[in-house]
Amino acid sequence: MSSSSSVPLTSSVPAVHKEPLATPYYIVYEDRLRRNLQLITDVERRSGAKIIMAFKANALWRTFPVIAEYNRDFTASSLNELRLGAETLGGEAHSYCPAYTDDTIDQYLALSTHITFNSISQAARFAPRAAKAGVSAGLRVNPACSVIDTDIYNPALPGSRFGVTALQLEESGLPEGIEGFHFHALCESSSYDLEKVLNAFEKQFGKYLDSLRWVNMGGGHLMTREGYDTDHLVELIKGFRSRHPNIEVILEPGSAFTWRTGDLVTSVVDIVENQGVATAIIDASFACHMPDCLEMPYKPAITEALPEPDSTMPTYRLGGNSCLSGDYVGDWSFAHPLMPGQRLTLEDMNHYTTVKTTMFNGIQHPDILFSRSNGTIELLRRFTFDDYRSRMS
Repeated sequence: MSSSSSVPLTSSVPAVHKEPLATPYYIVYEDRLRRNLQLITDVERRSGAKIIMAFKANALWRTFPVIAEYNRDFTASSLNELRLGAETLGGEAHSYCPAYTDDTIDQYLALSTHITFNSISQAARFAPRAAKAGVSAGLRVNPACSVIDTDIYNPALPGSRFGVTALQLEESGLPEGIEGFHFHALCESSSYDLEKVLNAFEKQFGKYLDSLRWVNMGGGHLMTREGYDTDHLVELIKGFRSRHPNIEVILEPGSAFTWRTGDLVTSVVDIVENQGVATAIIDASFACHMPDCLEMPYKPAITEALPEPDSTMPTYRLGGNSCLSGDYVGDWSFAHPLMPGQRLTLEDMNHYTTVKTTMFNGIQHPDILFSRSNGTIELLRRFTFDDYRSRMS
């Protein structure tokens, strides 16, 4: 993040209920974050697994002092993520990248404790170098067990570029220097989805496990979601560890750490009606500030809206404030007609949101706020024109 902002990167601001803050802004709640961290720590303790945080879902490093009270280990998929984790968390660093190069491998090895290779050729090329550097090397395997409905997030689709299949490993043999397996086939999934994938993994790759030190079961374990069966997850992991007592089990959830820990507060700017569709134009953008709503796709909950659309009530599509035609999501119903200036709270806008924002159209990024347990609110980040200009050339 650029440090060129005209205001301090961390400063106190008035509480929202005393003096309304200018929209749009992301707000992250310390109490909610700690709730998730406590649950994750409890699952870790009861199951005996190591649970590490995936940077791809959350990189708000000014909140990491809270996370570090519970966990300092992390997984990174780029040199930037790796460096950020080393500088802000400082625990075990588990790296995975689809392809390392001669220009990047030594930089990964200098900061990693574990490194996973995506293919037989990458492992053959770089695992000896990892061993020389004292970094534990792993191989990503593909159990070819698909439990994800949205293709863009499904690494187990036929023709996937991720991981080595059982047939490929059978033909080549286990590369020298490999100490662990990594599989990732989940996305905001349940423990029962993990059970299906784990059964496929053991059936296809079980004969290699006695020679390994660790198995990383990837991310997508949404254990902090309401209704997730954490007891089943604990028993599943304990069962695997009892069958393979030589193996350390690692989970690397992303969303679970910051699930329902933050919102995006926005204001209605205008109401546009066209061919029977009423669109509330807001001062934020789905394309720029909530891209998963369009990619996943999904419709976020709005605190001020009715639980479900109701055709008998005022109903609106929400339109983002960019020139992209598809920058909209809907429909939501409200108890009363929306008016310009009215504020809306789009819930659960921390995980996979701030890390995926863009500056398309030069749209100004929302402020990022941190609501502390003691009632104070800190301004973590305010974006300016300099942030946009510095990304261009």
